[in-house]
Amino acid sequence: MAKPLPFPPHYFVRKLWELHSKLREHIVRKRSELAQESLTSVTARDGDVSFGIDVTSEELLIEFCERWSYETPFVLVAEGIPGSGWCIFPKGRSIAEAQFFLIVDPIDGTREIMYDKRSAWILSGVAPNYGEQTCLRDIVVAMQTEIPTSKQYISDVLWAIKGHGANAERHNLITGDVQKLKLQPSTATTLQHGFAMLSKFFPAGKGLLAQLEEELFRRLLGDSQIPLAFDDQYISTGGQLYELMVGHDRFNADLRPIIFEALGLSGDATPLCAHPYDLCTELIAREAGVIVTDENGRQLSARLDIRENVAWVGYANEALRRQIEPLLHELLSRLREFVRRRFA
Repeated sequence: MAKPLPFPPHYFVRKLWELHSKLREHIVRKRSELAQESLTSVTARDGDVSFGIDVTSEELLIEFCERWSYETPFVLVAEGIPGSGWCIFPKGRSIAEAQFFLIVDPIDGTREIMYDKRSAWILSGVAPNYGEQTCLRDIVVAMQTEIPTSKQYISDVLWAIKGHGANAERHNLITGDVQKLKLQPSTATTLQHGFAMLSKFFPAGKGLLAQLEEELFRRLLGDSQIPLAFDDQYISTGGQLYELMVGHDRFNADLRPIIFEALGLSGDATPLCAHPYDLCTELIAREAGVIVTDENGRQLSARLDIRENVAWVGYANEALRRQIEPLLHELLSRLREFVRRRFA
């Protein structure tokens, strides 16, 4: 049985904002202070590749958690922690003593921000303690904060408490002004002339993903030579969810784990995939009205373990889901069968 959260949900919203504001200020400052070679140097691999820009953020996160644990013991799940990415605060406590789980990605979209191409995001979620089985569906409070590029001065902050809807603010980093931001997923009932895509960031599996995407859109939109749906490869899962929440994108699916499994890739041979820390804010998207599922149409339920590979699908509304989901499941089934026969 899970331990009830030791404080009301709004307490965790305040604590997450305290963490996010410190991380945002720190990352923006370090980006301007450090040479690009320092920011982009590969430092480690533990669930994902880490770069120089990640290291100081992880150090700040650990310091913050050490101070927070003076109030109550908890488990932190994050990159940079050996093994499953779990660390119990304060040191010496057991998992059974922890009052909640905190999962954090200090920089989701490292590759975007370290080259100053596009905003990255700070992601975090809080869940009651269900021990080693604590999973994404258990998260009850989540927050994501934009880390803007050097030529931007606007940063959006989104958060949600389970069952109470999503909230958002737009922060002016120059003036300190804060305005409410309305989250409104697209109400379009077709992908035509909208942004919709499968994630295919890296060479491995890209051919199969592109074929799957092309067949899916052909079945949905016909054979017209005129571009009817537009692609946008935002290398940040939090950023992809944001694009769905604000109405920029209508459909996005990250099926890399399914493709790699079909190709027989496993262990160290598996290319980079999304992990639970990348998806710890999907609660906000669902509370905002976006439909987020796994590849089988169910709510995401991956354990809070940095090694878990997670596939996910996002629909801006139910009308789009009804059109796309049956075809997507059919094509995935055919793909698995084709690959099985090919490599039998």
